[in-house]
Amino acid sequence: MFDLDFRSRKAIYVQLVDKVKQLIIKDVLKDDEKLPSVRELAQQLTINPNTIQKAYRELESQGYIYSVKGKGSFVHPSKKMENVEELKKVREQLKKLLAEAIYLGMTAEEIESLINEVEGGQQDD
Repeated sequence: MFDLDFRSRKAIYVQLVDKVKQLIIKDVLKDDEKLPSVRELAQQLTINPNTIQKAYRELESQGYIYSVKGKGSFVHPSKKMENVEELKKVREQLKKLLAEAIYLGMTAEEIESLINEVEGGQQDD
């Protein structure tokens, strides 16, 4: 479930954060679903528990998961209205990237194709 590339230049905890976010966004991990414990996941991935803890803290600070003392970490129920600020940030980043893509010669059709690819990927997985 959590495939990590140990040869990547991207930090392991960042890869883990990205993977969990992807699984949540694609609805593979459901609202209030319990995540593996830090110790359990560290053993499974054969990495330091501190790395898992760091990833979980980052996910919690971004609002993707929450923890219950003595119980573990869980997927935060998606509340689209509460993500207004996050959506603003993503929208601004997307505008910058689209402007750059258009400047570099990407067409509206290519952009639309990418959007369809992303939407299709979310439904397929």
